[in-house]
Amino acid sequence: MARTTRPLTNTEVLRAKALEKDLTLHDGNGLFLIVKTSGKK
Repeated sequence: MARTTRPLTNTEVLRAKALEKDLTLHDGNGLFLIVKTSGKK
């Protein structure tokens, strides 16, 4: 059975914070967002 993923929401993107190292968020359709420790997205 294929695993389904949900797309990133606007709220998830706005609240994303990287603490000690860069954070990568995936939406499952090939889109990803990298949040740097400096706060840049």
